[in-house]
Amino acid sequence: MATEILMPALSPTMEEGTLAKWLVKEGDEVKSGMVLAEIETDKATMEFEAVDEGVMGKILIAEGTSGVKVNQAIAILIEEGEEVPADAGASKPASDQSTDEQKADTEEEKVGRQEQVEPEGEGKVATTSAAPTASKGAPAPKGDGKRVFASPLARRIAADKGLDLAQLTGSGPHGRIVKADVEAAKPAAAKSEAPFAKAEAPKTAAPVASATSNADAVKKMYDGRAYEEMPLDGMRKVIAARLTEAKQTIPHFYLRRDVNLDPLMKFRATLNAQLEGRGVKLSVNDFIIKACALALQQVKDANAVWAGDRILKMKASDVAVAVSVEGGLFTPVLKDADQKSLSTLSAEMKDLAARARNKKLAPHEYQGGSFAISNLGMMGIENFDAIISPPQGAILAVGAGLKKPVVGKDGELTVATMMSMTLSVDHRVIDGALGAELMKAIVENLESPMAMLA
Repeated sequence: MATEILMPALSPTMEEGTLAKWLVKEGDEVKSGMVLAEIETDKATMEFEAVDEGVMGKILIAEGTSGVKVNQAIAILIEEGEEVPADAGASKPASDQSTDEQKADTEEEKVGRQEQVEPEGEGKVATTSAAPTASKGAPAPKGDGKRVFASPLARRIAADKGLDLAQLTGSGPHGRIVKADVEAAKPAAAKSEAPFAKAEAPKTAAPVASATSNADAVKKMYDGRAYEEMPLDGMRKVIAARLTEAKQTIPHFYLRRDVNLDPLMKFRATLNAQLEGRGVKLSVNDFIIKACALALQQVKDANAVWAGDRILKMKASDVAVAVSVEGGLFTPVLKDADQKSLSTLSAEMKDLAARARNKKLAPHEYQGGSFAISNLGMMGIENFDAIISPPQGAILAVGAGLKKPVVGKDGELTVATMMSMTLSVDHRVIDGALGAELMKAIVENLESPMAMLA
């Protein structure tokens, strides 16, 4: 019996992926556990294994195809001697039954029914009983002469195109204006100038872009200018969505401290000299990871994440570290970082970073963690504010270590290597005093590096 092989969901956030490479061809024998293909998700390139046995009857999706929906049929597996059914692969996954435009129209219909019972003017309510008097194809009902029934999507597109909705004819239920009506409208339907407008006033307003402007509206602002259009890949889409969510929903506050790195630099030089024979070279970032992991154990209430209607207090110190990759970034997680030696953390971080840049991380290696570190010091950045990645409770932004004049403990002016750090905190999880306590613990660990080995 023929069996459809479906596009797998290789991560919790995956909705579609790219079928990067087939490792089998039609006619090949397939055994359970055999790697069939390499699939690119929004975060990594992963191997896809067979769960059934048989013969690869037909490949439905060619390698290199992007935008393949989860649960879409990508190949047909048959038994030995069986023929591939003529209609193989003709069905579509439930998640792909309707197009984006059909989904948008469904939302328009839903909103339209709500709009017909919204208040019109002061003290007046339009009821659905009056709606049947307007038939499909009739001019959009105006209510008391001021209201035009149109879907929110149609209103937004009309605003971008500079169209007057009152001059359009609606094809939706009861004459309501929908997306298709606005997109089909010609410039002649644009709102005419006010009768008392000055003759020298411009006939059309200059395009104004907003955070929600579509691509056509933004590109219109740059008519005549040279640019290269870069379509968003899966990673960029996820980054845009996640960071927008973070800044809109997380109440960030920021705590800043400077750290005297001189004791750490001296201690690091001594350790590296002793570890040279083992091929180990510790970085400042390794010490920062260790300092943060220990601080989360010292201030246990700050080792927490936001879970919608509750807070989860974590037992282990799982620290995520931002790694820049082509087209975006990963935050691989060092689990139980408080229990690992500096040399172990250093080796593990190098391995995770290398595989992140090759997009070879498994989902469990970059998901989770209660705390994150973003270090731009190696790029010369003195200080910055990082954005929290939900559901984590905080992220530490680390700047460059620079020689600066400081007042020593004896009151004498001296020069020291100072590093600026900013802790971005989710106020739903960590209050100001608790955040300050966590920051204090991190600074003390860094300024007394030998104590971190105790």
